[in-house]
Amino acid sequence: MTTNGKHTFMDMDVGKAFAGFTFPGLDVESIVASQRKNLEALTQANQLAVEGVQAVARRQVEIAREAVDEVSSLVREWTQPGAPEERIAKNAEYAKQAFEKSVANARELAELVTKANTEAFSVIQKRVAEGFEELRDYAKQKVAR
Repeated sequence: MTTNGKHTFMDMDVGKAFAGFTFPGLDVESIVASQRKNLEALTQANQLAVEGVQAVARRQVEIAREAVDEVSSLVREWTQPGAPEERIAKNAEYAKQAFEKSVANARELAELVTKANTEAFSVIQKRVAEGFEELRDYAKQKVAR
């Protein structure tokens, strides 16, 4: 994190904390910057995961509302007069539609979860790759000196 342009960790000014120490061959600023990027990536991944959970929850509420509406409609249909054969045929058709809709809803929810997980993991994966690049570049600089 940064506060007023200074790197901080748990309300501690890292620059001041290490001001009296010397670490030969160690670039403390680069390490601090790298760790800050790691924390930013984790924060972003966490935000994406939370947004994904919220999207799934919203969709589940919508699905529940639709189900209540459909049950109400079905109850109204059952109270209408008609021949027993006609009612059995309608019930079979409603059961088929309800099953197909349940499968589609389950698939949709699984896709939402997969999308959220993929987005969050992608952020972490990108940061890990960047971290390896930073480490490689740092090693190249040390060899060049």
